[in-house]
Amino acid sequence: MADIGLIGLGVMGSSLALNMAEKGYTVAVFNRTLSKVDAFVADAGSLADRLVPTRDLATLVAAVDPPRPVVLMVQAGAAVDEQAEALFPFLASGDMLIDAGNANFRDTRRRAESFSERGIDFVGIGVSGGEEGARHGPSIMAGGNEASWRRIGPILSAIAAKFEGEPCAARVGPDGAGHFVKTMHNGIESADMQMCAETYGIMRDGLELSAAEMAAVFEKWDRGRLKSYLIEISADVLAAVDPDSGKPMVEVILDRAGQKGTGRWAAIEAQEMAVPATVIEAAVAARVQSSAKEARIADEARFGKAARRLAPADRDAFLDRLESALLAGKIAAYAQGFAAMEAASERWDWQTPLGTVAKIWRAGCIIRSAFLDDIAHAYGAGVGGANLMTVAPFDAHLKETHEALRSIVSDAVLAGIPVPALSAALAYFEMARTARSTADLIQGQRDFFGAHGFERTDRPGDGFHGPW
Repeated sequence: MADIGLIGLGVMGSSLALNMAEKGYTVAVFNRTLSKVDAFVADAGSLADRLVPTRDLATLVAAVDPPRPVVLMVQAGAAVDEQAEALFPFLASGDMLIDAGNANFRDTRRRAESFSERGIDFVGIGVSGGEEGARHGPSIMAGGNEASWRRIGPILSAIAAKFEGEPCAARVGPDGAGHFVKTMHNGIESADMQMCAETYGIMRDGLELSAAEMAAVFEKWDRGRLKSYLIEISADVLAAVDPDSGKPMVEVILDRAGQKGTGRWAAIEAQEMAVPATVIEAAVAARVQSSAKEARIADEARFGKAARRLAPADRDAFLDRLESALLAGKIAAYAQGFAAMEAASERWDWQTPLGTVAKIWRAGCIIRSAFLDDIAHAYGAGVGGANLMTVAPFDAHLKETHEALRSIVSDAVLAGIPVPALSAALAYFEMARTARSTADLIQGQRDFFGAHGFERTDRPGDGFHGPW
């Protein structure tokens, strides 16, 4: 009998199945296009003995040892509902359906409630690490009940990445918690990538560095406090040469970024919970604006190209400031993402262990970094409810780096170099440390045109009105 079933042999599904087989589990596999099943098993080499090819859903379910876990690796949205409903007639009480795609957590909550009423556990898990991670060790964020985790936890822990021997897989709460945490992971990822791109833009357009020179800068940063997967691959991308043209690879890549929606979901859900996620929002907006390539070309001709040239007296000192600015921006982005997860956990009563989330992000996932070890330790020390910017060691980092962030953003703005995410990070920090904001005028305006009332500074209560 198979230990687990898997439906959907695309890139991620195939990689996960092979990962499970390599770790000693027998996997029953099915794909709607049956030729993919045959080709997959034929190409599996020595792992083929741990794969059970099936030709229909009934055979797939029958091949799995009960209580049966069946992983769905199909396109998010209606396809998940269709596949789950098609499977249901063959499942028994106590079996579980596991959606391992990038689902909207609200859909996962709906599915979990619906299938629970029918005796089936619906589990939503976030999987980060791309094709390479899925094959050799991703970070896994599981939702679902504790009984389901006891059944599938050993399998997921076995296939997950390891950080100092500890599996980067954990149950982070019931129903949609796993997919929400993955959504916020992708939101932070979008912000982190955008800020990397903005520092690249400052070096490329402001300092006129070559791709090789910029690769060396990112490589240096990866040996220091910014050490992370995204910094590492930024160096690799910038160092790569196009075999066809001989040019730096980055120079022949069209500057039009795509997205799969999870970054946008992160910004939307943070807004819905009244949690500022301005760095994530800026990153999402920048990707959207990047897609308007033709309009950007026309607008540059219409308004003129910005000067963009920077001429620091000491280039090495400027690059050190740029490194500090990126660190400050990352702190703001992570603070916003973790604040959103904490708010969601409270709203939905998930009891999401944020320290554990940071731990399982330390390897396997796209935002893995040394930075996350500090976050894990901070939550382990009991800082729940506090903004990450205000706890050690991040408060000390910000005291050291916020002036660098301010000067870099100022230099970029004056030169006409767009830095939307770094600017948003700076504004978030400045607002956070402003004891008296300008919202008093806003409250006065609201009362003037809508009689909304306000609180006063000199007496308790609310519902006061001005003499307009």
